[in-house]
Amino acid sequence: MTLHFTKMHGLGNDFMVIDGIHQSPVLTPERIRQWADRHFGIGFDQLLIVEPPTTPNALFTYRIFNADGSEVGQCGNGARCFARFVLDKGLTTERDIPVDTKSGLITLHVTDDGNVTVDMGAPITEPSRIPFIADEASTAYRIALPTPIAGQTEVIVDALSMGNPHAVIDVTDVDRAPVDLLGSAIERHARFPERVNVGFMSIVDRHTIRLRVFERGAGETLACGTGACAAVVSGIRRGLLDSPCQVDLPGGSLSIAWAGATDAPVLMTGPAQTVFEGTLTE
Repeated sequence: MTLHFTKMHGLGNDFMVIDGIHQSPVLTPERIRQWADRHFGIGFDQLLIVEPPTTPNALFTYRIFNADGSEVGQCGNGARCFARFVLDKGLTTERDIPVDTKSGLITLHVTDDGNVTVDMGAPITEPSRIPFIADEASTAYRIALPTPIAGQTEVIVDALSMGNPHAVIDVTDVDRAPVDLLGSAIERHARFPERVNVGFMSIVDRHTIRLRVFERGAGETLACGTGACAAVVSGIRRGLLDSPCQVDLPGGSLSIAWAGATDAPVLMTGPAQTVFEGTLTE
């Protein structure tokens, strides 16, 4: 069987994208891990699958798999690549594209300059829905570390979900933050039953932050769209930031806007680019 795919990236967060409408890929965790391998496979942070919609209001279903083969509910940079893919491949002519995800319906808008704005929906802060084990909702949770890391025995995080769970940590200097060590420890912390993405945020001014993200199942990536959304929401709800915000990630910058109300959607705008086309023979 020949399987056609497209390699894309959003600010260096890279993806293998497959049209699952006109093809029937056989997906297993082992196969996805093989494709994700940067030495023996194609290499990517996430695999994105385009499928027919599952609800009447959507044009497509958007499925996301991490490099370790686990399926997740949302990926913001992937959503922008998804929008460019379905438009560039002629799967739709619409520039406003509602899609079903594991976390619910989201809407993608391709702008005239080729960027994509994604309506990511409202943030989730109720601990049981993140999910996060806590007695009550807060913006500052103390997380005990299993072993000391960089002299720390605990960290303070803000926990929320943007369709996938995030822990946001304030740091003075993102360049010197122990992202790998602290990120891997918190990712699998017992208080996050579905694991968690860990964002390390440094505030530059009330409209600008710098951010590095350790993603569950992938490690640190050059950019994380939902991580950018989570960091801005965290800053705004703690009175540290004002909307809109520029989020500077290692791979580039995103614009995030949020009105601040609990039911207000988070809007993310940024680029998406095709790297190459390819085929697999199985």
